[in-house]
Amino acid sequence: MHQLTYDGIKAATDRIAGHVRPVAVAPVDPGTIRTAQGGHLGARSEEPCEVWFALEFMQHTGSFKARGAQNFIQAHREAGTLPDAGVTIASGGNAGLACAWAARQQGVRATVFLPTVAPAVKVARLRDLGADVRVVGAEYAEALEACAEFAASSGALAAHAYDHPLIA
Repeated sequence: MHQLTYDGIKAATDRIAGHVRPVAVAPVDPGTIRTAQGGHLGARSEEPCEVWFALEFMQHTGSFKARGAQNFIQAHREAGTLPDAGVTIASGGNAGLACAWAARQQGVRATVFLPTVAPAVKVARLRDLGADVRVVGAEYAEALEACAEFAASSGALAAHAYDHPLIA
């Protein structure tokens, strides 16, 4: 199992360069957000602080998940551990979109398991990306279980929506 380390993060950064959009950021208006500062004898004052928003909606597929999915697939391709059966993931939507998008970029088959409560617009977008979409169960846990069963029976590489160092 991979561990999340500085060297791993640096390798991921290098691996996905040119495949994902740079993170766009925007500052919050000065003075809008203030933070409590400790003062003498417990007195507190509020000081303005500088805050920046990461505009992740501008990333491919509309979320930060594109970076992790791209890294996951590329790392497995480099290691020779990307099976012909492709990748599979259970998702509420965003991680599945990212996995399907990255898989299409890499010419890899993607099978995405979603619960019935997944938004129809995300299901349609997954299909547009060429994913084999399987709607299973009313909750994410049921989709995750079906995904694990599919990975075991098909040989597809199981990705995870958030709990894997190559994705994090």
